[in-house]
Amino acid sequence: MNKLTEQTMTFAGICQVGQMVQGIARQNQLDEALFEVMLKSVINLNPTSTLAVYDDALANLQDGLSAVVTQLGDQTVNKDPELTRYIVCLLNLERKLKSKPKVMAELGNRLEQCNRQLAHFELTSDNMVANLASIYTDIISPLGTKIQVAGEPNILKQVGNQHRIRALLLAGVRSAVLWRQVGGKRRNILFQRRKIVSNASQLLKQI
Repeated sequence: MNKLTEQTMTFAGICQVGQMVQGIARQNQLDEALFEVMLKSVINLNPTSTLAVYDDALANLQDGLSAVVTQLGDQTVNKDPELTRYIVCLLNLERKLKSKPKVMAELGNRLEQCNRQLAHFELTSDNMVANLASIYTDIISPLGTKIQVAGEPNILKQVGNQHRIRALLLAGVRSAVLWRQVGGKRRNILFQRRKIVSNASQLLKQI
C-alpha cells in the first residue's frame, strides 16, 4: 500500500469521525457497527497495517472516503463548513499532542488500561465508552481550544451521547496521529488535494 493511499485512508478516518459526531449531535443517530470499528481503532495500539486499524475492511471507511471527495473536491457547493471545522480541530489537537511526550505516555497508559478492561466489558458497553470519553476529557481536550459540537440541545445534554461524542473525538485524534505517521501534512491537503480526491474515488470503487 503506497503512502498516498495510507494518507487518504487515515484522513478519511478523521472525516468519518466528524460525520458520526454530526449524526449524534443533530439527529441522535449512530451506526453501531461503525462506532465499534472506530473505537477499535483507538485501542489497537500495535496494528499490522494501516487498514488493520479499521478492522481490515475498506468498507468501514466508505463514509469517510466519500467525505474526502466532497470536502476536498472542486464542487464548493457540497462542502460542509462544520465538518471542516471538526477536521481542523482534530488535526490541531494531534499536533499539540505530538509536541508533549509526557502526555503521549499518559495516553498510552490509559489506553493500555482500557485494553485490560476488555476482559470484563464489551468495547461498546456504557462502561468502556465512558472510559474512552474520560481519556479524551482528561488528556486530549486540555491540549487546545475545546471542540464546540453543534447540534440539538436536547440530544447533546444526554450523558450517553456526550460520552459517545467524546469517545469518537478520541478516535478522530487516533486517525490524525496515524495520518501524521504515514506522512500526512497540512501542505498535502493544499497541494495534493486533487491526488487525494482521485485516490479516495479509486478506493470507493474497490468497495
